[in-house]
Formats: sequence, C-alpha cells, structure tokens
Amino acid sequence: MTRSNGCGHCPGSHTGERPCLATATTKARAWLLVEHPGPWPEHITDLPGPDPVAEAVRAAKKAGVRPQLIRRPGRRRATPPVQVYAAFSRGGEVWMEGRELADPAELAALDLDALAAGRSPGLGGPVTEPVVLACTHGRHNACCARTGAPLARALARRFDRRIWETTHVGGDRFAANLVCLPHGLYYGDLGETEAVRAVDAYLRGEVVLDRLRGRAGMPEPAQAAEHFVRAHTGRLGVDEVTVESVTGASRYETVVAVQQSRYRVTVEAVRQPDPCGADCGENTRTYVVRELTLLNEATLV
Repeated sequence: MTRSNGCGHCPGSHTGERPCLATATTKARAWLLVEHPGPWPEHITDLPGPDPVAEAVRAAKKAGVRPQLIRRPGRRRATPPVQVYAAFSRGGEVWMEGRELADPAELAALDLDALAAGRSPGLGGPVTEPVVLACTHGRHNACCARTGAPLARALARRFDRRIWETTHVGGDRFAANLVCLPHGLYYGDLGETEAVRAVDAYLRGEVVLDRLRGRAGMPEPAQAAEHFVRAHTGRLGVDEVTVESVTGASRYETVVAVQQSRYRVTVEAVRQPDPCGADCGENTRTYVVRELTLLNEATLV
C-alpha cells in the first residue's frame, strides 16, 4: 500500500522553515547497490523469497551495509545480468567497485562483513565514474515517485548511465532526493536545475551548498560543521574539508580541517516549527553555528 507523509501540503525544506542542513543518513558508510526492475515493496527487506537478491538485501542489513535496489530510469530491463556496486564512504576512505553478474546467485559469494569494515567484498574492479541515485520509491512514499521519477529521467538524458533510480534513501520530506556515490553526498528538495548543478559539481569534484543535505555516515553536528566551514571559506572541493572531531550534546564542539588550516566550530541543535502539524512525526531538528574560529593558519609552500 502506498503511503504519503502529506507531500504537497508541507512547505519545502528551503523555505527557511524546514532546512535540509545536516539531514543525510548517519548510518550509511558501506553500500550495496543491486539492480532490480521492481516492483519494489515498501521495505526492501520484504522482497519475497527465496530469491538471491532478497537474500543479499537481508544479509547486507545484518552485516551493517546499506542495501539499495536500483534500476535504469524509464526502463525495466529483465535481469539477469544484474548490475551490482559496492561502495564505501568514510572520510578519506572512499571507493567503489562493481560489475554485472550473469547470475544473481553470485551475490551470495560477496564478503559483506569485509564491505562493512571498508574492504573489498570481492565484487570486481574499481569504478572510477560516480554513480548518482535518484530516489523514486513510490511504495515507501508517494512524493518520491511523483518528484523523483521525472527528475531521474531528465538527469539520465543529460548524464546517461551515471544515473539510477533507487529505493528509499531517507528524508522523504526532502523529495526529490539525490545521493552521489562513492562519497555519500545527499541533496534534497531538488528541481531539475538544482539537480543538474549538483551533479555537474560532483563530476568535477566539488559540492554545491544549496540543497546539500550532508554527507552520509557522519553525525549530524559534523555535517553541519562541515557545511558552515565550507560556506565561510568558500572551499567546495569534495575532499578539501574534513571533520576531525565532534564532542558535546545539544551544543557541539567540532574541529574541522581545511587543508592545513583548522577551525573550531560550535554548533547547536535547535528545533524548527512543525509545518506538518503536531502529529507529523518528522525530525524537525536543525543546527545553527554559534562560533567559528580559525585555530591556525595554513603553511604556504
């Protein structure tokens, strides 16, 4: 059964009432993407079995790997072969590998515990071109199909095989959502113009701060601190900014490195008004910067 969280009735995340800052999923560092033409159930762990893809999805979840079902925008090719990607996105440890499997039963041979730990699961050679996921999971939330599917088709016309439709990525209220792998960058509340800008930036190794939800696998305060430092310094290179530490509760002290410079950033969690109503149940927390101090100057060589 399709459910909706009131798409079309809540103000957008960029009205200032529901900012998407620091809303990327904090639990995804290792990823397993498996081609599956659908239909997709509301929860992908409910794929009917016995089936190699269903078993791989449940095994990935158990191992601490985030599984995503993927398919080509506008097309539902019969499988096999099955395109599979494994990716890892933690700090400077960012990589992706992939190949087509002639038989989905080959998924059972993947070492998912190794993938969860940041090592190759034995899938195949490295993938050097980024993969961009557009959430179109209508069974999970109607907004994702309504906004995500046409966006995925538009992006595929421009960026071709880098674009895949995917199952739920988190943050339905920010539909349409994109995830850029292998770095795990989340963007939300996207129209075609904003999405093209985000993908173009990623292909040249940069981020766009507008509509950037954050980086998956990082605590929310760290995502916020990275965002504020990028805005302050103008450093947009994907690998130019690193959050070194986060301490605190409600009010957080972070240290952020920008090449050889380091900043102390204090961010505070604040609660937003809930435009969906008191029974919305959505996370309405966001972050504001209270202090941003340069700790040392970069050494110029």
